[in-house]
Amino acid sequence: MPELPEVEVVRRGTANFAVGRTIVAVEVLHPRAVRRHAAGGADLAARLTSVTVTGAERRGKFLWLPLDSGEALLVHLGMSGQLRVQPPTAPPEKHLRVRLAFADHGPDLRFVDQRTFGGLSVEPLVLGRGDRTVPASVAHIALDPLEPEFDAAAVRTAMRAKRTGLKRALLDQTLVSGIGNIYADEALWRAQLHYARPTETLRATEIDRVLAAATAVMTAALAAGGTSFDSLYVNVNGESGYFDRSLDVYGREGRECGRCGSAIRRDAFMNRSSFSCPRCQPRPRRAHW
Repeated sequence: MPELPEVEVVRRGTANFAVGRTIVAVEVLHPRAVRRHAAGGADLAARLTSVTVTGAERRGKFLWLPLDSGEALLVHLGMSGQLRVQPPTAPPEKHLRVRLAFADHGPDLRFVDQRTFGGLSVEPLVLGRGDRTVPASVAHIALDPLEPEFDAAAVRTAMRAKRTGLKRALLDQTLVSGIGNIYADEALWRAQLHYARPTETLRATEIDRVLAAATAVMTAALAAGGTSFDSLYVNVNGESGYFDRSLDVYGREGRECGRCGSAIRRDAFMNRSSFSCPRCQPRPRRAHW
């Protein structure tokens, strides 16, 4: 699933093509793509037609387009969702789910989703955390490390009160948003902390270290266009990111740790995998798995 850097790449690309343009037609080609819009595809199309896109915003992994109607088009990328910019005459993609056409007859904005886990919805804008206006379903989501208002001290306090494992805390989008499985493993390796370390045992300096590592690794990934392991994550022009070449532990089971030379290990974690170095990130005596 795309994490903060990948969603930010898509946001920037969408902003370049969609902001200031008026939607003139909406085609909903698959009902699952609008299942989060309770009133259905016809209502979504009606609420988008003749409105102008006024921005492209993101919090953590959540992306939305504010509209001059006072609402927002929320885009759930899911596992394989893509926003693609295409000429109106371009043939439909195999997994095209929703198409937005604009009054200037310029490029379409298309939502393509092979696995149909993602989708679009139109939501009211409300006051979210950090006193920022966000779609209603995003109101409970925490600030992410790249937001100027991000408060590491507040996250540190909340994390130590959780009594959970460190990686579980990093993945908790109500504590800190935007960090997923890939960048959690990378941040933990950089901070030399094990993913099962109980949060209540962490020193303040250790939490600050892992949050700083998460910020640094996601900033580096953003500069590389994000991480693409297959064709399911691309930017609006269809280009893949290349940060996978710079990953230190994620997906590198059995390869040498770049810091100590030990073989990277893989553990089962929350129906996924967690990658770490057995020497640099020793298992804690007491652990929250």
